[in-house]
Amino acid sequence: MTGLLPTLIQGGMGVGISGWRLARAVAKTGQLGVVSGVALDTLLARRLQLGDPDGHARRALAGFPVPEIAERALQRYFVPGGIPSDRPFRPIGRLDLDPSQAATELAVLGNFVEIFLAKEGHDGPVGINLLEKMQITTPTAAYGAMLAGVDYVVMGAGIPSEIPALLNRLAAGEPGLLSVSVDGASSGERRTVGVDPRALLGPRLPEVGRPRFLAIVSTHVLAAYLARDPVTRPDGVILETPVAGGHSAPPRGNLALDADGDPIYGARDRLDLVKTAAVNLPFWLAGGYATPQMVAEAIASGATGVQIGSAFALCRESGLAPQLRHELLKRAVDGSLIVRNHPRASPTGFPFKLAQLPSTGADEATYQDRPRLCDLGYLRTVYIKPNGSIGYRCAAEPVAQHVRKGGTAEDTEDRRCLCNGLVASTGLGQRRSAGYAEPPLVTLGQDLDFLPELLSAVGSDYRAADVVEYLLPRPATEQAP
Repeated sequence: MTGLLPTLIQGGMGVGISGWRLARAVAKTGQLGVVSGVALDTLLARRLQLGDPDGHARRALAGFPVPEIAERALQRYFVPGGIPSDRPFRPIGRLDLDPSQAATELAVLGNFVEIFLAKEGHDGPVGINLLEKMQITTPTAAYGAMLAGVDYVVMGAGIPSEIPALLNRLAAGEPGLLSVSVDGASSGERRTVGVDPRALLGPRLPEVGRPRFLAIVSTHVLAAYLARDPVTRPDGVILETPVAGGHSAPPRGNLALDADGDPIYGARDRLDLVKTAAVNLPFWLAGGYATPQMVAEAIASGATGVQIGSAFALCRESGLAPQLRHELLKRAVDGSLIVRNHPRASPTGFPFKLAQLPSTGADEATYQDRPRLCDLGYLRTVYIKPNGSIGYRCAAEPVAQHVRKGGTAEDTEDRRCLCNGLVASTGLGQRRSAGYAEPPLVTLGQDLDFLPELLSAVGSDYRAADVVEYLLPRPATEQAP
């Protein structure tokens, strides 16, 4: 891809929060709009089951290069007029080390659809945000996005050293493989997951471009490690502070908690921008940069720009269910909104930001009332069974089930089902027996000091374009008369 690097990168938040509408709105301003690449197969299947009332999903599917694949998904999931409000959504096949053809196709389609819609009608840059911890879903997500012309792949929550090579191979039409961490595997044993473009689409492959790759890191050390070898070298890095939303890296050194139970970050966790600049890669700063003054300071320090999450998560085009967005804004204005960096909520073991809202998964009573189950499984751990075969477990699944799979009861304590909770925050949560509905779970950044000034400038029901204009005000000579 060619073109100038963006000053603003919109964060790839949650499941569906950074959806195609938000990414498209940001990209139309010329800045980088980013789609969250998590659970897009689930979101596509559920939107189709609701009847796709606005027709967007079906329009995007009509653009898929192999119509037969799109047609199979439509036949399986599309319900004209939508399913009744009390009927559960039909489950989808889960990706694993040996996925079914249907699961692979739906995963590719889900990512294609979201990027297709995000890029529709403009020429601004669009990216997709993936999690290194979700290795099993990465190859299909990347390829589906590339088929739709994605411009950037952004990845954090781990060490994404194999992503540049994966993107190179997929762009060449070759099978893209990715190593998978397997608990209990012997030293030197490598398990992989991948997608083969020819096996998926047939011999006449559409031409796809190789997107730029940006690695989200928490220290200059990791940036330097990735940059030292052309095979692992990203096209840029996003340096994230601990206050950024979603998952964050644990503190370096021994873990200590403050009075609220949040991890304490110290001097070793501070960003060293001089050493980051010496890595000689474009870099952006994230977490606490959502004011014009902070953007200017970041650029003055040598950064190409900044990544902004929470300001976009609360805008009109956000994928958050409207009642949740309005409640968050109301609490932000009156000063009662609290966001915890929960050290145990995520099954991954990484600290995870939870907005403290009643009747959500962050609320202790709601968490305790929710039956434990793992039926989406995006954050499962792959492990070796005693007989040598492959198994899958999640620290948020039923305790007895987790222990039976070789996990410990201690590891299940206080774990939240992020998969179901984040999907529910978009309004697409599963409906279960006896009328039980999945409670939402909302992630947001911990730096909310920017909100009073932002809301004063753009109002409480603001658009993504308002955020861009607020953060990057045009010089007086460029403004309309």
